[in-house]
Amino acid sequence: MSSDPCTIGVDFGTLSARAVVVRTSDGAELGAAVHEYQHAVMDARLTAGPAATSRHVALPPDWALQVPQDYVDVLRTAVPAAVRAAGVEPRDVVGVGTDFTACTVLPVLADGTPLCELPEYADRPHAYAKLWKHHAAQPHADRINELAHQRSEPWISRYGGLVSSEGEFAKGLQLLQEDPELYDRAELFVEAADWIVWQLTGRYVRSACAAGYKGLFQDGRYPDADFLAALDPRFARFAEQKLNGRIGRLGDAAGGLSPEAAAWTGLPAGIAVAVGNVDAHVTAPAAQATEAGQLVAIMGTSTCQLVSDTRLVEVPGMCGVVDGGIVDGLFGYEAGQSGVGDIFAWYVENQVPGRYAEEAAALGLSVHEHLTELGYREPTGAHGLVALDWHSGNRSVLVDHGLSGVVVGQTLATRPEQGYRALLEATAFGTRVVVETFAAAGLPVTEVVAAGGLVRNTRLMQTYADVLGLPISTIGSDQGAALGSAIHAAVAAGVHPDVRAAAAAMGSRGPVVYTPDEHDAATYDLLYAEYLQLHDWFGRGGNDVMARLRALRRRALGPATP
Repeated sequence: MSSDPCTIGVDFGTLSARAVVVRTSDGAELGAAVHEYQHAVMDARLTAGPAATSRHVALPPDWALQVPQDYVDVLRTAVPAAVRAAGVEPRDVVGVGTDFTACTVLPVLADGTPLCELPEYADRPHAYAKLWKHHAAQPHADRINELAHQRSEPWISRYGGLVSSEGEFAKGLQLLQEDPELYDRAELFVEAADWIVWQLTGRYVRSACAAGYKGLFQDGRYPDADFLAALDPRFARFAEQKLNGRIGRLGDAAGGLSPEAAAWTGLPAGIAVAVGNVDAHVTAPAAQATEAGQLVAIMGTSTCQLVSDTRLVEVPGMCGVVDGGIVDGLFGYEAGQSGVGDIFAWYVENQVPGRYAEEAAALGLSVHEHLTELGYREPTGAHGLVALDWHSGNRSVLVDHGLSGVVVGQTLATRPEQGYRALLEATAFGTRVVVETFAAAGLPVTEVVAAGGLVRNTRLMQTYADVLGLPISTIGSDQGAALGSAIHAAVAAGVHPDVRAAAAAMGSRGPVVYTPDEHDAATYDLLYAEYLQLHDWFGRGGNDVMARLRALRRRALGPATP
C-alpha cells in the first residue's frame, strides 16, 4: 500500500476502457481494471434501446455507432475496481485524467443528455455517438474540402489540404442533411472526450486538442459563418451554436469531481479532473516524447503518428497541426492510418481456414501469433505479395475513406500466413509514406517511439524498423494512453508544474530497441517502391475503380436508413 499521491488515468478505447492508478512520484502503475462496452460498436444495426431492438433498425455501409451510457458504466465499474486492485485509499487519489478515441462525437441537450436517451429517438441512428471510424460522412467531407479550396480558406492548409470524414464538421453536416429534425433538437454537438469530463465535473469544457485536430479550431476561431452557409444555409451557425464551449488547455483542470461522479467512482468529491484529451496525443508524454523531431506511433486498431516541432509548416495530407496540441509550446502534427490492428483482425476472422485456429490452440498461441510465426519463417519478399493498407480508407496522406484494400501477387500457391505478413508489411509501408512526407515538408523524424497493443508483436516492430530504416524504441507501459491521462491529471492537481516535468517523472521507455537489418531493409526498399506505385495509381487519380465499386455497393444495398 502507498500513501504517496496517486492519480487515475482512464483510457476510453474502441471496444473497452481501462482505468489505471498511478503513483505521481515515479509513474508506478499500482492497479488497473478494464470494462468492456456492453454494446461494443454498432456497425450493422442498432442494438440499443427497446424501440431499436423491436424494429431491427439496419445501418448503411460505413457507419459505426456507440452508446454513451457504456462510457458512464466505465466510471461506475473500472475506476473503483482499479482503486481496489491498487490497494490504495481513495483519499490518496488527487486527480483524474481521461482520454478518448477521436473524433467520436454525439448530439446532446444543453444539460448533456444524449439524444439517444430520449425515448422518441431511441431508434434514430443519428441520435447515437458516431465513433471515430464512422466513415459515412465522406461525401460531406468531400464537399467541405472542395468548397474550402474554391474559397481559399486559410485553415485548410493546417489539415494538409484535406479535412477527414472522421471530423466534427463532416459528421455534423451529415447529421443536418440526413436527419434535420435531430440536428435542430441537438443543442450541442460534443466530442466524447469532452462529454465524459462533463459527466465527471458537471462542467462543459472543450479540449484544445480535440477542438484543434477534429473541430477545425485554429488561431482562436472556427471556420466562419459565410463558409458554413455556403455548405448549407442551415449550417451557418453550426460552430456558434453546436460547438459552443470554453476551450481548456491540456494539463489544466476542467473542474473538480462532482458529488454525483464521486458516488460513481468512490473517489473524493472536488479532486482535480483534467481537461479531456485524445487517446493518441495523450500517449506522447507517457512515452517521454515531448521534444521536437520525436515521432510517436500509437499502434492499435488504427495508428496515429505524432510529431512536435517549434516550426509551423504545411505538411500535405496531415490530420492537423495545432499549437500546443500535444505539448505546450510546440506545434503538434498529427497523421494516421485508419486501419492497422483492425485489418489484422478482419483477416484472421474472415480469411483464415479453421485448421489454423486448431493448430494455434495446440501450440498455446493465438491465431495472430501463429500466423506471424509461420509468415516469418521464409525470407523477406518470398511471398511475392504487396498490399495496400486501406481496408478502412486512408487517413494520411491521401485523406480519402472511399479507398479500399488491395493485395497484388496472389497465386494458387499463396498461403494464409503469407497474406497476413503482407498486410503487416503494408501498414509499415503506410507509416513510411507518412515519415517521408514529414521529411519532405522540412520536419525530419529523428526518433521513433512505438506505443499501443501492437508493440507486443516483436516481428512487426522489427519489420517497421527495417521498412523505415530507423531504430524504434517502445513505451515502457502496456497502458500508454491511461498513463498519459494520469500524467495530465498530476499536472491538473498541481503535483507537477507542467506536462514535460510530469513526463520525465512518470513516463517510461522499454528496454528493447529495434534496429534495422541491412539485408531485409534493402529488400523492403524494393517492395516499398512497388507499394508506392500502387499507392499513387489508386490514390492520386490514376484509377478511381475503388470509388466506383463503393458506389455500386451503396446502390445495391439500397438507400441509407435515416
